[in-house]
Amino acid sequence: MKDIGIVRKLDELGRVTIPKELRSKLSLNEKDSVSIYVDGDKIVLQKFAPGDIFTGRTEDLIDYHGKLVSSKSIREMAEKIGLI
Repeated sequence: MKDIGIVRKLDELGRVTIPKELRSKLSLNEKDSVSIYVDGDKIVLQKFAPGDIFTGRTEDLIDYHGKLVSSKSIREMAEKIGLI
């Protein structure tokens, strides 16, 4: 990603503020969840998108007893047990 020249210091609790320009560009709003992970020597913040509990897919999700499952996973499971 291109360095846009914004530098922030960590506070005493290790927090950093995401600049408004970046929050707007990525449609991050107050109370949105973000996923934080390490990629090599980078810390990556990404808007959290819940996914399929089996594969992580974020498309075509169905809520089943409070868990998200994709239609593709359901079809694959149905094939595995011989329902289709």
